[in-house]
Amino acid sequence: MKRALLVSLWFLTCHGHAQILGIGTAPQGTIGYNIGSAIAKVLAETEQLQSRVQPYSGSSAVFPLVNSGEMDLSVGNTLEAQEAANGEGPYAGRKQANLRVVAVIFPLNVGLFVKKDSPIRNIADLKGRKVTYGFTAQVTLKRVVDAILANGGIDASFIKTALVPNVIRGADDFIEGKADAAFFAIGAGKVAEADKSVGGIRFLALSDEPKAVAAMKKIYPYAYVNEIRPRPNFAGIGVPTKLMAYDYLIVTGAHVKDDVAYRVTRAMHAHKDKLVASLGAFSDFDPAAMHKAVPAPFHPGSLRYYGEKGMVRK
Repeated sequence: MKRALLVSLWFLTCHGHAQILGIGTAPQGTIGYNIGSAIAKVLAETEQLQSRVQPYSGSSAVFPLVNSGEMDLSVGNTLEAQEAANGEGPYAGRKQANLRVVAVIFPLNVGLFVKKDSPIRNIADLKGRKVTYGFTAQVTLKRVVDAILANGGIDASFIKTALVPNVIRGADDFIEGKADAAFFAIGAGKVAEADKSVGGIRFLALSDEPKAVAAMKKIYPYAYVNEIRPRPNFAGIGVPTKLMAYDYLIVTGAHVKDDVAYRVTRAMHAHKDKLVASLGAFSDFDPAAMHKAVPAPFHPGSLRYYGEKGMVRK
């Protein structure tokens, strides 16, 4: 329904010759898709900027489209932004030099979940179990899972890998009994679906002991451990649970006009209440921290807004 509304707005606005922003996201049911939809709604309500949310298989498919100008906005994690912008890791030989950062939004809290009644109690207990893995359409997620395993003192050689292209497929395989544990971000619609489908799920807690955190950060340098408290929309979090977290960013392309990037930044900074109303995950969004050191360049239009607000941090 939401997507149909956005598409309708797109056609209506096209007749008025106004610019339509393309927001590329991960598939429906992911937190990335929900973030894109929330941003689109706020831009329409506060800046009269209409958008079209287009889901793809994952950020690895979207970032090159933003870089080439086929899409205008997307969301992704800090490590992928670094590697894409600098032509590193899975982006070696295909540097996405036109990617720009609009804002740091909030930490994405992620983990591996199992059935609520599973005998698997911690990460180390995953030895010999089938765990969703690979994520060819979301290339940094393989390392995220590797970092989670490292926190528990194991690596991929200890598990049976259930290879999947993205988190949606991983959750589906878990629901169908093809995996004992699946990876996802908390608060996503697909996690709630898995919870209902199997009679309850439970996220496996990570350790915040220095040795465990160091092992995790060796694989994923931007990661940290965050304790998550139960909320109505956090399926799988029945008690305070320590999970892996990393910053999520809004990215855009160098082709986007400075005025448009400025208005997107202004809408985000000034309307946290509307973002939260659209997506509860924005409760953890700190407008004062939208500009901070990240391993990719900010868009000049966004920098202009941050400069006016005295938010530029060197």
